[in-house]
Order: sequence, then structure tokens, then C-alpha cells
Amino acid sequence: MDSVQFRNIGVNSPQNIQQIDRNQRSAVTNPAAPHVKTQEYRPAAYTSAVTVRTHLSTKDEKKKYKELMEEIVEPKYKRKLEYALKSGKLLKDNSNDKSTVLDNLYKIIKEDRDPGLDKNTILLECLDILANPYVITQKCEDIPKEYQKSVIGLITNLDTNPEKILQTKWELDNMYTGTCPAASIEFDLATKHTAEFFRIVEGLTSPKHEVVKKIKLDSLSEDTLNAVWLLNKFKTPWKKENFDTATVLLKPDEHAIIRARIQNNYKDKGERSMIDVLMQSTFMQLGSRQTYNSLIDKREPNEWTQDSGGLIEFEKTFVESVIEDKNTTSVIYQNVDEQGHLSGYTKDFATIKKELLATLNAGHNINIGYTWPDPANDNKLAGHEITIVSYKTKPNGELVFICQDSDDDKAEPIEMSEKELLPKIHHAGIPEEIASKDFDYEDSWKIILDEYNGKKDNK
Repeated sequence: MDSVQFRNIGVNSPQNIQQIDRNQRSAVTNPAAPHVKTQEYRPAAYTSAVTVRTHLSTKDEKKKYKELMEEIVEPKYKRKLEYALKSGKLLKDNSNDKSTVLDNLYKIIKEDRDPGLDKNTILLECLDILANPYVITQKCEDIPKEYQKSVIGLITNLDTNPEKILQTKWELDNMYTGTCPAASIEFDLATKHTAEFFRIVEGLTSPKHEVVKKIKLDSLSEDTLNAVWLLNKFKTPWKKENFDTATVLLKPDEHAIIRARIQNNYKDKGERSMIDVLMQSTFMQLGSRQTYNSLIDKREPNEWTQDSGGLIEFEKTFVESVIEDKNTTSVIYQNVDEQGHLSGYTKDFATIKKELLATLNAGHNINIGYTWPDPANDNKLAGHEITIVSYKTKPNGELVFICQDSDDDKAEPIEMSEKELLPKIHHAGIPEEIASKDFDYEDSWKIILDEYNGKKDNK
């Protein structure tokens, strides 16, 4: 399990945070400060109601399916395409423009791709995810020796200092990504908004490396002006369509395509795919105010966090709200003191359990950040982001949560008992109407907006 420093980042009084030790494996969403009334956005419950079709019904669909099948050489991938059809995934149209998974796979093989990405390899990666979304991982790819000089030159800006070059090479050889929040959102999108997932894949692997997405402003806030403030604050490229909707531009950072092109030919078992690289970079860019650098897995600090590592909880929730076009409430369950130690809980475990089960029963996955004391860092809390997808009850009555972990070297779900997981959950993304049954919240974007306006008034 990845162990990194897990600190409070105060939204009203950001702390001076030491940088994450890059010797450690970085896979964390740093939580916001333990403000008891904190939540992210005011949501309405969403469902992914999609008509399931398992048979090709039009000439166009039959033509696209036939040509896709002709592109595939390996029998196991032909079977994966058949599975995608028979399972109902291939003809899902829960995308931003109502295109189906089939439509977007067809565009991948028929339209131009980035010159360094092979369309057939992209197609096979898509089929792997359709067959088993648990293959999504945050595990960082290595840089082959023949590319290291060029990559190091990009990172160091062609610095000739031998010590700096050696240090950069060491960091590249020992790099672990802090993209667990992005990987969790990637997994959630692939499983709950499957057609939109592959529409984004098609756009990011195209020569433009971008995709345009229309979102509802009330996915961010009921108040349009506050939604606009959030988009601007996060430096999201966007334009207003009307009073209710906006169009945003989603792009990875400029260096992500280098890593993706390397993975086209040099992907080792257990490493991120081209799709993982581009998706996670895009989500990190969105949450870090367009400051992420895929080559070094760092983002720029800001007034919310002095950390150069992963996304903090507030940033992660903004990304989730935009990418899935749904209001997301991030409920904080743990109180963490100024020294980074657990000091208590905002709710009892029975209430936390009730809220999690209500959310799962409503058809949602739950992205959570969980913690543990790090003995190598004075038992300060370390943390990681995973996704709860389901639950089961053992014959003895014990509840077990079924989870996806993007950093466990397993392309399959894992199980965590309620006794093991509930005390560790720092925050969880659940619908507001479920959370508010037991507690009254104030949106954390409102706290930050008030702070921002106060600073302007004091100038």
C-alpha cells in the first residue's frame, strides 16, 4: 500500500506544507481541513439510466461492428468485442453527444490518431477496459534508455549540471504517480458513463488531444455566478452556452503525449495504458488549474495547498463534478489535527455505514479517501483514494465492501470488511440528500468564495 504524507490543507488558512518525499510512493488525495460543515457542491442524486441493447439493429451499426471485427486479429479480442455487444456495453449511448461506444471505437480506427499512437493498439486497450475496467491503473511507466536523455532534457530545460541530470534520472527511475484520485474518476466514468468514457478516449487520442464537453452549471452550484467563479478559479477553458449550460475544453498536459507514445510500444505488464496516461493527465490538469506535468508527476501549489503532489479533496471533487456532469458532495468523516493525526470523527460508524449503503443502493460508485498512520512519519496520516463499487453480507452478518484500487497490482476487485474500512474513511463522495439527513452542511466552495471575496475587499 502506498504511504505518503497525509496532511490537512486549510481552505481558510493554508498551511506551509513540506513537499512529498519522492522516495515514497505517491498515491493520495490530501484532504481539506477538518471543517465539520464542509462539503463540496450541492447535488441532486443521479442515475445512469441507459437503455440496454444487445443486438445490432441498423445497417450502420452492423457495418461498424463488422469493420471493427475485421480490424482485430487476435481471437481473444474478437471475443471481447462480442462480449461488449452481448453485455449491452457496446451500444450504450450515455455520452455527452449521445454517441455510442460503438460509434467512438469506429472513429478510433477510421479517423486520424496522434501520429505516435497506433489506432489498433488503442482499440485493444479499449476492449480490455470494456471486458474488465479493473485493468485501469495508476502505476507509472518507466522511460526506456533510448528516450531518457530527451526526457531529462525536457525536465531540466537542457541543464548541463551533472548532479541535476543524475538526480532527475534517479527520480524518473523511482517514480510513482500521485494520480489515484484521477484513476478513481477514470474507473467511475468507465463503469457508470461508459459511452462518455470512450468519447473522451477518442478525443484525447486524436491529433488535437482534446475533447469538448457540455455541462450543466448546476452540476457545480445552484447559483450560476458561483459555478462561473469555480470554472474561472480552476482556470478551466470554457464558454457559456446559455444560462444553464457551459462548454468546457478538456486536454492533458503537453507532456502527457510523450508518455502515451512511449507506452504505445513499451508498455510493461502492470503499467498504465495509453488511455490511463492521457485520462489521468487530463483530470490532473483540470483539478490543478492547468499546472500538471506528466513527466515529473507534479503540479503547482496554490493558496489551497502548498503540496506539489496529488489533488486535494476539494480539487478532486471539482474534477468529478465536471467530468461526470453531476453534483458531487464530498463528505468529510475524519477530523485531523494540525500535526496530521486523527483526532476524531464527524459521524459515528453506524451513520457512515448507512450513508454508504444508501449511496450504493441508489446505483452510485463512491470515491473515497482513506487513511492510516504512517510509522515512518511520526504516525501522521497517510492516505489513498479508491472506489467502493458494491457490498455483500457474509453468512455471519459481517458487511464487506467491494472496491477498486488503482494501485494494488490486481486487475480485479478487492474486499474490505466494514470493521477494517469504516474507521479509515476520511472523505466520501455521496449525494447531498443522503448526507443531509443526518447533518447540516455548508458547501466548501462557499467557504472558499467568501474567503476570496474577503481578500478582494481588503485590498
